Amino acid sequence: MAEKFQIDSLDRKILSMICANARVPFLEVARDCGISGAAVHQRMQRLTRLGIVKGSAFALNPKIMGYHTCAFMGIYLEKASMFKSVVEQLNMIPEITECHYTTGDYSIFIKMYAHDNEHLKYILVDKLQSIVGITRTETLISLEESFNRQIPVQKS
Repeated sequence: MAEKFQIDSLDRKILSMICANARVPFLEVARDCGISGAAVHQRMQRLTRLGIVKGSAFALNPKIMGYHTCAFMGIYLEKASMFKSVVEQLNMIPEITECHYTTGDYSIFIKMYAHDNEHLKYILVDKLQSIVGITRTETLISLEESFNRQIPVQKS
């Protein structure tokens, strides 16, 4: 289990601002927090080093990039011991954007994007069903993403 690190109210304010807008300049964060830009930079480096911040990335709009179908899939494995090799093969499929080892009915739960339903069928039939260790799958197509957000920066 991950160790819980103590962060102070200034760290929380910095994280809240950057989570709301990852492109906000550190100098603007510094002004709002009443500290120097260097102090914001040092705190962000510390939070990254501690593993609290996992990095930064741009979020692409799948539909504008040509991926109009978002689907989730529950995957049943032949044996739990096949998990690692199945995940390695799933990782080779670029349309899969998330992969979770889960409790409940499924062993693995994935999120993927396809250009359309025909492309989704291709991924399912030609890519996923050929993976040794997968006994069956259950696919759910997302009709709309209502929201997608970061976890809240809680007060301690």
